Parts: sequence; C-alpha cells; structure tokens
Amino acid sequence: MIGRLNHVAIAVTNIDAASALYRDTLGADVSPPTDQPEHGVTVVFVNLPNTKIEFLQPLGENSPIAKFLEKNPDGGIHHVCYEVDDILAARDRLKATGARVLGDGTPRIGAHGKPVLFLHPKDFNGTLVELEQA
Repeated sequence: MIGRLNHVAIAVTNIDAASALYRDTLGADVSPPTDQPEHGVTVVFVNLPNTKIEFLQPLGENSPIAKFLEKNPDGGIHHVCYEVDDILAARDRLKATGARVLGDGTPRIGAHGKPVLFLHPKDFNGTLVELEQA
C-alpha cells in the first residue's frame, strides 16, 4: 500500500537557522520558507536526490508544532510521510484494520498541494505518520 518515502519532517524553532545549517554546512538545496496558515506552520523543504527533509516552524499560537516544541524545546523529528496511490482507499484499508486516522478522516491539502492524512502515532510504533496521495 505505501509507496516511497516522501519526506521526514523536523520541527524547528528557527527555520532560517535550520535552513542555513543544511544549505551552508551540508551543501543542500533548500527551498524558501512558505507559510501554510491552514496547518499553522511555515515550511521549508530540503531537496535530496531520493527524498526531502521538511522543516516545520510554528505559525501562530495555535500551531500543533508549537505544542510539539514545548515538549521538545530543541526540536526534532515530528513525522514521516509516505506516498500512497489512492489516499481514500488507503484510509479505508487502515481504518478496517483498526488504525486511527487523526481528525475526521477527510484528507486535507498538504504543503505539496496534494491530499494528506495523519495516522495516530500510538498505532505506528510511536511515530506520527503522514500519508500523501502520489
């Protein structure tokens, strides 16, 4: 069901510093910051040959990333994102096996402009999983 790894998301307190570290120290191709107000984050993508790293910085007081950073003030891995061919079929299959889809189960448009869903970390070895339609 799952396809390739789309990205690993890292929550950061300073997206400019994180971008500079990867760009200047590691020589990475780093996108400009983009605000995603519907998700409460500012995002930057580090483009790698086989996948991406996504930096997430809180945007606004109600950002889910702000809550994550309260518990993890140094930042850290927030979630992994896998591609699926059909997000609705993947959702239905997962729910049938007892996996919990966060929210009301309706896909939302993610940072890449494609439908996404999140799966409860307690169902996936303590890891928040994002599914993105390929």
